[in-house]
Amino acid sequence: MISKFSLEGKNALITGAAGLLGEQHALAVLSAGGAVVLTDVNETSLSTIALRLQQHYSAGRIFTHVMDVTNLASIQAVAEALQASEVRVDILINNAAIDPKVEGDRGIVESSRLENFELWQWNLQLAVGLTGAFLCSQVFGTMMSLDGAGGVILNIASDLSVFSPDQRLYKRKGVEPGKQPVKPVTYSVIKTGLVGLTRYLATYWADCGVRSNALSPGGVYTNQGEEFVHKLVNLIPMGRMAEKDEYQSAIQFLCSDASRYMNGQNIVMDGGRSAW
Repeated sequence: MISKFSLEGKNALITGAAGLLGEQHALAVLSAGGAVVLTDVNETSLSTIALRLQQHYSAGRIFTHVMDVTNLASIQAVAEALQASEVRVDILINNAAIDPKVEGDRGIVESSRLENFELWQWNLQLAVGLTGAFLCSQVFGTMMSLDGAGGVILNIASDLSVFSPDQRLYKRKGVEPGKQPVKPVTYSVIKTGLVGLTRYLATYWADCGVRSNALSPGGVYTNQGEEFVHKLVNLIPMGRMAEKDEYQSAIQFLCSDASRYMNGQNIVMDGGRSAW
């Protein structure tokens, strides 16, 4: 049974690979024997992560391409380059997103309240997090469906795809109600939309051997302040946030033959928060 988790001989393209979980997804694939195609708009960060991964895994299994998921021509250029190098994308991990973060005790960075949320922010964040997943699925999913070998599309959603953000987590003392920081509307819309896209793709190419599922992680320890962490862990039955590497096994399961009969599902890993 363990052999079904192997990704040997498989290539996984990861969008937003320069981000925190992007690197973790790459480690999951590499440690299961697969190869990764790391893509991101940030060339410097992409190179840094590739070099870090090469300290533990063969450089021959780590490819990098600068790619803008909001630009169809950029995606097609990467697809053509991979074809020319005879690198087939067997797995697509749609991970790219603009995620406003809590840093220290400052609340959400680069966010605004619904009343004042600007259209350009809405358009940009949806373009990266949702339209980007659609475009990459359109290009690479089509390629998977045409050659008879099938493949896997894995959308990285969030626990906020199944419940609303608790804005009390971001509340700051001494700030009037109309100016309190919040998790922006775009995040919930994008992550919920990814689950809908997952279900659509799951039925669209099922007869071509292409499976589609979503993984919805909960909060991960990064650089949050003590007050925020304290409030959040009280909402989680397990009493803690996730370590950044705790989603790797789920990635391996969803990308491998271990889940070959799973299709169109949203796997929520949030320490039980959504069960409360």
